[in-house]
Amino acid sequence: MDYTNLLKHSTKRSRVGIIGATRGYGYTLLAQIPKVKLMDLRVICSRHPHECLEVLKEIGYEESRIVVCRDEEEIRGASQEAILIVSDYRLVMECGITALVECTGNTAVSSDAALSALKKGINVYMVSKETDSVCGPLLNQVAAENGVVYALVNGDQPRNLLDLYSWAMLLGLEVVAAGKSSEYDFVWDRETKELTYTDGSGAKEQMPEMLDCWRYEGTETLKERRRLVDKYAEVISADLCEMNLVSNITGLTPANPFLSYPVAKVSELADIFIPEEDGGILKKSGVVDVFYNLREKDEASFCGGEFIIIKCENEKMWEILKGKGHVMSKSGKYACVYYPYHYMGLETPVSILLGDLMGIGSHPECRQVSVLAGVAQEDLPKGTVLTVEGHHHAIKGLVPELLEREAVGDLAPFYLLNGATLEREVKAGDPITRKDVDLSGLEIYKLYAKGLEL
Repeated sequence: MDYTNLLKHSTKRSRVGIIGATRGYGYTLLAQIPKVKLMDLRVICSRHPHECLEVLKEIGYEESRIVVCRDEEEIRGASQEAILIVSDYRLVMECGITALVECTGNTAVSSDAALSALKKGINVYMVSKETDSVCGPLLNQVAAENGVVYALVNGDQPRNLLDLYSWAMLLGLEVVAAGKSSEYDFVWDRETKELTYTDGSGAKEQMPEMLDCWRYEGTETLKERRRLVDKYAEVISADLCEMNLVSNITGLTPANPFLSYPVAKVSELADIFIPEEDGGILKKSGVVDVFYNLREKDEASFCGGEFIIIKCENEKMWEILKGKGHVMSKSGKYACVYYPYHYMGLETPVSILLGDLMGIGSHPECRQVSVLAGVAQEDLPKGTVLTVEGHHHAIKGLVPELLEREAVGDLAPFYLLNGATLEREVKAGDPITRKDVDLSGLEIYKLYAKGLEL
């Protein structure tokens, strides 16, 4: 897509408000906005306004334009060119913005903020994947009813993968699988035989045995690799949540409840994420899935990027494309197309401009195709308080599972369990149900329930 040609005649500008702005994703977006010609930062919100001020100054925003506002009266008194800082997220919608970017990760705050903005005619760009996994279908519906945009954002894997999937749909390609690599790589040094897991833990291990399964010879190779790295591998909540979002928009279903996580090189993906009858690992086609990237020390990372596996339906055409170096299965029946990146807030202005200036983003057809739930890893006594924590947004004591809607029954959505107290003991291996926790008082649970009715 030629974005410059698409937007060059626009007379509009995006006026952006960000909730959860000072760290991580929000920081990367704040750093990029000043470089985007059709976009202005209007307001940022954090419970710590002094942090907002320091971050804006650090990035290079003019301090003379920055105004801290405590209420609506002070907002009304501020210049239209000012960059506002507020501590109450409900004030963001009163600042004259066209675009709300929500990146708190707090389901209660983000769902309330999104609904309020959509009903006020403000476009919403959702970074908080936890919220979208629970009530994305309803938020898409509310956006459509109010003639505004609700969108996931480029820079995070779900939107990037959806863009890749939509490209395939436009071209009439059959997608067998869509997915991403997990956030960190397994890196093997052929010279020293040392394996490094790049999750920041500093985990390193001498592993000369990797040479024996370095070349892919079929699914037995995957079993041997997994045996070697199994103590580092896990089912990651953030991965399953992101595939949940893609599933709900595309209709693709989970490959299995815990996803597959093969330890694989990019060059092997078209031989792995294909049906079992063709030598792959899939028991069905049309799925979402995740892999661990395996590479040598001097090879580029997949960077938590995204891929699709497509069927090769014209043998002669794909022979030509194979000659160009594209990743194809040994049988020639499948190909892998991929984006080896997700650049966080650096990319997000693309989604905001497409939404604000062209109305592109909403998916009113979004439905709860799959649901993220949690299974007890150990016996959990009555009174246990469940808490989302850490970089992977995990819940201690639970392993996530991604289920097709028909198999969900009375299971409780994973990210509604944050702060919940178990009302009875849950045995290891049992899922957390709505009988185990009281979700009735949560407004976002009501949104989830309405979404199930769509």
